[in-house]
Amino acid sequence: MPSYISPEGHRKIVEEYNWLLKVERPRITAEVTYAASLGDRSDNAEYRFGKQRLREIDRRLGYLGKRLDGIEVVDSSKFTGDTVLFGATVAFEDEEGGTQVWTILGEDEVDTEKRRISYVSPLGRALLGKKAGDAVEFDTPKGRRDVTILSVTYPRG
Repeated sequence: MPSYISPEGHRKIVEEYNWLLKVERPRITAEVTYAASLGDRSDNAEYRFGKQRLREIDRRLGYLGKRLDGIEVVDSSKFTGDTVLFGATVAFEDEEGGTQVWTILGEDEVDTEKRRISYVSPLGRALLGKKAGDAVEFDTPKGRRDVTILSVTYPRG
């Protein structure tokens, strides 16, 4: 099953991948080459740090490459209506009578400060496929929660 991501989330992963591959890795490789030319590598902190940084970059490139191979970009700006789909911004009333607004995006795009949750989170899974006016129950680590969907919107293309 593919992982879903927004065009913006995909762009960010591609940008990070390209920056690591085309800018950061060549820069660190040049630093390691220079440090190695100075002689004794066992006593050369710049060399050891550079080699460690190259391993970190290569691990991150591997991770990002696998993510890019397994994701499907979903452009939710083409969606309309009041059914919650990937990319929807959902306003709902919680059990305390407060209003919360969250956007449902991919796993790589979660940001609680920006009110972005994953479609595979308990709340995201519970909201998908529901409509404005629906009451929704879902389980959290703190117990069962109930919310009522007030509105569903999608980004404009």
